[in-house]
Amino acid sequence: MMVCEPDFVNSASSAQLKIFGGSSNPELTQEVAAALGAKVGHANIDRFPDGETQVKLEDDVRGRDCFVLQSTSPPVNENLMELLIFIDCLRRASAHRITAVIPYFGYARQDRKAEGRTPITAKLVANLISQAGTHRVLTMDLHADQIQGFFDLPVDHLTAEPVILKHVKSLNLKDCAVVSPDVGHVKQATAYAQGLHAELAVIDKRRLAGDRAQAARVIGNVVGKTVLIFDDMITTAGTATEAVRILRENGAKRFLLGATHPVFAGPAVDRILQAGIDYICTTNTIALSKTIRERLPRLTVLSVAPLLGEAIRRIHLNQSVSALFQGNSS
Repeated sequence: MMVCEPDFVNSASSAQLKIFGGSSNPELTQEVAAALGAKVGHANIDRFPDGETQVKLEDDVRGRDCFVLQSTSPPVNENLMELLIFIDCLRRASAHRITAVIPYFGYARQDRKAEGRTPITAKLVANLISQAGTHRVLTMDLHADQIQGFFDLPVDHLTAEPVILKHVKSLNLKDCAVVSPDVGHVKQATAYAQGLHAELAVIDKRRLAGDRAQAARVIGNVVGKTVLIFDDMITTAGTATEAVRILRENGAKRFLLGATHPVFAGPAVDRILQAGIDYICTTNTIALSKTIRERLPRLTVLSVAPLLGEAIRRIHLNQSVSALFQGNSS
């Protein structure tokens, strides 16, 4: 709904940069603009009585380097369709390059055929975004890294790990253990454990159904410790709360839950409240309602706007994005 014209664009740039934001997370778009020291405009996004979406650009984008920020968060289908329409609008308005900035990529869990006669919807969504006219994608903490390969165009995959890690370090927690909620997240948990100089434990989890998960045992020592559980997203909170249950049974005393994407679907908030989690930190890749914030007073939302803004700046100036995570300014 907004367009930004950063002051940093230099004469070496082949096209002037513009940033647009869809309706999924306008606050994040404003923060990204502020991080870039940008002026903020807007585009008109209208809903017709039958539910159809129309996008009309207020600014000239001919020959410009355009970035459109839109998380495909709930309502997933509506936000995804709006993103596709926005991209098509930019393409037909003769934008020089279009980058889809998707902080949260919906349908990411449908990345393979788990059983017969089912789709690989993450690949379908990647095809739709590509065919709409996108030139490259900027996203954050995909549920499965291989989704990058579903796109036949460049993908810059950011992680919120530095943002979350910096915040957790500021809490000055003592006698901690980082716990992976399942074996699939051991790599992520190991990175957090190393960053915090904490012990590592792993939960052997067995999934019962799409919205229910049962943890079987803990591999590692959590007795008397503050345990930190990190995941890429909190959807129904089944994984996290089941992890808390078995960790408490194994002697853990305090519980911190961290995740990049606060989906909070269905019974998530009720489960978190019932589980007795002491602290939660997430990022603003998904806009949270006032109701959720009020019901979860122990929730801290961290901003990824500076990280996204710097990545956008580097993409526009053809500089390294991976250097952001290597302590390299090149």
